[in-house]
Amino acid sequence: MNEKLLKEMDNAKGYLIIVEGKKDKWALEQLGFRNIFVIHETGKSLGEKIEQIQQICSKKDKACILTDFDKKGKQMYLLLKSKLNESGVRMYNTLRNSLLKERISHIEGLYKYMEKQEEKNETRRNNS
Repeated sequence: MNEKLLKEMDNAKGYLIIVEGKKDKWALEQLGFRNIFVIHETGKSLGEKIEQIQQICSKKDKACILTDFDKKGKQMYLLLKSKLNESGVRMYNTLRNSLLKERISHIEGLYKYMEKQEEKNETRRNNS
């Protein structure tokens, strides 16, 4: 198991996590995340969603944007990061960078990825 990734996930649990959709939220909830904001959940505009995030996050809080690493997700990340930085919301990017290094391209797949890592560790322990 990637201990660094686990540590970064634990660190991020204290921040507002911003995801694209309900499946992303579900995957993160399975891993113990609770403070999750879904961008594409209701009929509000992106501008309204950004305003909601700005109201949730005071200047002392941090937000972690976990959009997917496909073209649409990267564009969403850059837009959110820019808008939130303008309003003083601080970013926690360490987890996002680690997910990229682990080649996890879609947040909804993170739960399955972590399950497989745990199975590999279990197999190693049993074979030692």
